[in-house]
Amino acid sequence: MDGDECELSDPELSHSHRGSVASSLSRAQDVLVYLVSDSAVQLCVEGVGSVCVQELARMVRQTLQVPDSDQDAFAFWLCSPLLELQLKPKHQPYKLCRQWQDLLYRFTDASSEDIALDEPCLQYKRNVFYPRTKELQIDGEGVLRFLYDEARLNILEGRYPCDPDHWVRLGALSCAIDCGTGLDDQKLIAVIREKKLSSFLPAHVVLGSGGFFSSLRSRGSRHTELEQSLLKEYCSLSGPQEPAALFRQYLSICHSLPYYGCAFFVGEIDKPAQGILHRGGRKSVSVGISLEGVYVVDTKEKHVLLGLRFSELSWDHSYPETEGDSHILWLEFDGEEDGTPVNKLLKIYSKQAELMSGLIEFCVELRSVGDAAAAATGTDGDAAVLNTPAGQSPVGQVGRERPPERRGRLRRQSSVLCSRVHTLSTISYVDDGKEIKRLKPKRAASFFSRQAPPTYSTVQVTDSLEQG
Repeated sequence: MDGDECELSDPELSHSHRGSVASSLSRAQDVLVYLVSDSAVQLCVEGVGSVCVQELARMVRQTLQVPDSDQDAFAFWLCSPLLELQLKPKHQPYKLCRQWQDLLYRFTDASSEDIALDEPCLQYKRNVFYPRTKELQIDGEGVLRFLYDEARLNILEGRYPCDPDHWVRLGALSCAIDCGTGLDDQKLIAVIREKKLSSFLPAHVVLGSGGFFSSLRSRGSRHTELEQSLLKEYCSLSGPQEPAALFRQYLSICHSLPYYGCAFFVGEIDKPAQGILHRGGRKSVSVGISLEGVYVVDTKEKHVLLGLRFSELSWDHSYPETEGDSHILWLEFDGEEDGTPVNKLLKIYSKQAELMSGLIEFCVELRSVGDAAAAATGTDGDAAVLNTPAGQSPVGQVGRERPPERRGRLRRQSSVLCSRVHTLSTISYVDDGKEIKRLKPKRAASFFSRQAPPTYSTVQVTDSLEQG
């Protein structure tokens, strides 16, 4: 509903006010489009109230000199501390900003006070549907810089958990990008202390763990240790290098992280029951979804709890049945109980479950179309994804719950990337699912009969599927 209309009770005044607003929106106005680096592109836009993302994207690409060959690498997002949504080319940002409070009430648990103060900004950043294989082919230093800035922010904020050998290397590369290569030890340490370690290493690594007093006692020695690790890694960088080469090295390491390029959502999962009273509670998690799969990350401990490719899972989304209930995203995957193969269900409580379910479905369909096109043309499946009209769908699209065909077993990874299934509170069942009282997710095939190799299969589109 239009807030201005609610405030004005006199129809004539209301009509006059709307007319003045429409008139002002039809004139040329300045629009700020922010980059991840906090810099902004200022555009002079005619008819800002009706301008669409596609037109804004053309103007931003011209200003930033983004080549046409790389235009699909980026998308427009509406972002605030409470919600992030990737937009379709046909979306009109001004109208979505007017509806922002309604979106916050629908997709967040924020208080009325926080919602009233929240304001989105229009950001130009990586497209969640852009395949990594295409990103590796980018040559332009400017485009690589934009991708590097976003990857670095996600590393520093802990959105991309990584191991010590990764974050030390990434920190050294950031030092080389910011300060150049070839600095002697004293100059480099001086630069690190001037800019602070948190400019190069993840915040949770710099702060460490433990109680307040133990942190105070160990902070000095810890910082010295981290500085020496950065120094050693920096010295291992070979000779003078062009910025583009350093950007590629940084991004190449990030590409090894399974959740690189994900759209992230907030949620909670059940903690395993503990003690005599079997008290559990809930744990905050971040759910990353991309063309590759779904990753559940512990937001406090900064490690992966569960990582699944789409061929390894089924999913569903359930709405609250009564007041006080939560939206739930259900993930079903293979497990084992005392040597017996079982199906496991993980419940993710989140008002963004609807968005997550729609994005999973869309990514599965997009990959299926891409793989089918690749099989027909002999090209790479990731590259074929971008040639489909569906590639214009937003992260915030609401979809129907339809699982992909499941084949293949959960692949184990190492270190912080390793799925910690044993720490999850899941529902386990065998065969007919009689132990599931509330919901049994739909699945495309038996979980215990996998004769075909891991692959994607085309998801059949029904008449009720929302078109992008």
